[in-house]
Amino acid sequence: MSSGASCKAIANLLPCWAASCIERLDDKTLGAKIAEFKQDHLHHVQVLTTMASELGIEAPTEGDMKQMLTTGKIALADIMGDSAILKAMKTNEDDTVTAYERATRHEDAIPASKAFFMQAHQDEEKHRAWMETTAKAL
Repeated sequence: MSSGASCKAIANLLPCWAASCIERLDDKTLGAKIAEFKQDHLHHVQVLTTMASELGIEAPTEGDMKQMLTTGKIALADIMGDSAILKAMKTNEDDTVTAYERATRHEDAIPASKAFFMQAHQDEEKHRAWMETTAKAL
């Protein structure tokens, strides 16, 4: 997979599911935390879009089947409450963490791209840990 393909794959995982989650959470303090994470994701998408453009790759402007699955998990979890929603969100973060892990190891990525991928990976690890810990505490 090329460096540009990595950008495109990651961008497809972000951040549409966050809005779906925020509106479904009963506890608005949880929604506020997810809104913070959404801002990280929006920044990531902005950087990924720029990276893709610099590589001559058209960044996606709308979601794909993966996005439908990620938002669908959240919709189903809504039936069981906030803890289930956060657990569904955590599985989405698992996918994003994996994508950034792969991107950081990509042989063709320039140092600036790798630095971004590493920072974004740390952000996603933080998001995932919060979701896991908070879901268990509910």
